[in-house]
Amino acid sequence: MSPSGRRTTVLDAFKAVFWSFFGVRRKADYAADLEKLKPHHVIVAGLVAAVVFVLVLFAIVKLVTR
Repeated sequence: MSPSGRRTTVLDAFKAVFWSFFGVRRKADYAADLEKLKPHHVIVAGLVAAVVFVLVLFAIVKLVTR
């Protein structure tokens, strides 16, 4: 288990990646994520979020240029 006493979930990794994409993060939350999240979970969540972001942008461009 993590030092905080609870298990990390996939949702925790996606929340950390979302806030990183958004660019707003408290220092305390960042430090907590460093302690509880595993790097490979964050990498996978980041890659998935980046692909979803690109696909959404592509869909918006296709919709606007129709």
